[in-house]
Amino acid sequence: MKTYTPSKKILEKYADVMVNYALNSGKGIKKGEVVQLTANEASKPLYAAIYREILKQGGHVIGNFGISEPQYDTSKIFFEEADVKQIQFFPEAYYKGLLEVVDHSIYIISEEDPELMKNVDPKKIMQRGEALKPWREWRTKKENRGEFSWTLCLYGTEAMAKAAGLSIKEYWNQIIKACYLNDKDPVVTWKKLNSNIQKNVHKLNTLKIQKLHIVGADVDLHITLPKKGAWKGGSGANIPSFEIFTSPDWRGTNGWIRFNQPLYRYGNIIKGIKLEFKNGRVVKSSATKNEKVLKEMIATKNADKIGEFSLTDARFSKITKPMADTLYDENMGGKYGNTHIALGMAYRDCYQGDPGKVTEKEWEKMGYNFSSVHTDIVSTTDRTVTATLADGTEKVIYKKGQFTI
Repeated sequence: MKTYTPSKKILEKYADVMVNYALNSGKGIKKGEVVQLTANEASKPLYAAIYREILKQGGHVIGNFGISEPQYDTSKIFFEEADVKQIQFFPEAYYKGLLEVVDHSIYIISEEDPELMKNVDPKKIMQRGEALKPWREWRTKKENRGEFSWTLCLYGTEAMAKAAGLSIKEYWNQIIKACYLNDKDPVVTWKKLNSNIQKNVHKLNTLKIQKLHIVGADVDLHITLPKKGAWKGGSGANIPSFEIFTSPDWRGTNGWIRFNQPLYRYGNIIKGIKLEFKNGRVVKSSATKNEKVLKEMIATKNADKIGEFSLTDARFSKITKPMADTLYDENMGGKYGNTHIALGMAYRDCYQGDPGKVTEKEWEKMGYNFSSVHTDIVSTTDRTVTATLADGTEKVIYKKGQFTI
């Protein structure tokens, strides 16, 4: 159980950031809009603070509040007991109706057991993800029309702190620092930071990059970008978020890559991941811990293809230590920042144009991947990224954890 709760003032500032900055591309919610707020018992102080802030701003809340104690966790019970028909059950009318009503989504990550699903057959978890694939597709289309926004944040627990090798106070100090919750007005701080991040985003998009070559002691990977691909970063989707990312043309991925950070996913901890790509697909994969989970994920439709490539400049990020959570680890600063890829679904807003007007065939033709999976895998080692530009020249865009543009 938790032995630490942040102060009321910190929680109020956290809620302010999540409601008045993180949603609607950094603008916050408008009066009358509907926010789906999802969390579990472990995060109830923050859940209550965000709930209150949504109401104060004139919004409506659709709450989704779950059990966090491992022995009563219904997600674990579901995978332990559900048969094939129950796993594949998809209440279409419910999800369509919910998405029609909801304008925004806030999800609070808070784990009482990072290895909750370690004894669950990973095939069941992947099958459930496939069953819910239409829901993800509908959300993406609504988001691309500019009618929906989402964000994630973290509420630290003793179990998460222990997994990161930190005390609960040290863990929360990382959260408070990373989210600027000690600042007088964290929303103002985030808007200033986002302005600086967008300067690098603009520079990257102006370069007209065709290919990337990522090199280091643990990587030699070639990535191709779509002709109308774009870089994105900041703007509130995820708090904190310091990364700048793009969605590649999956077909041009070749080479190999290792990851020095564990992957916390599907209620499991996967360590020592190595991937090899040939003509866009993972042809070899290995892990020193929970390799079976990794391979089941990759076996899911289109999860053997890359959906995202991302860079974090160490000068922007306030996260200095691994946090045993992907949201923070994929935004880590430290000495070398971080580089990471995501297997599975591409971000269709990484596109120079209106994504709402692009057909499925056009997305496929440009090499944007679609999958029920989107799994970020992170490394914080020293890597150099060289871009090949449209005129054939090469330019180092990232070195020693910093952009060089």
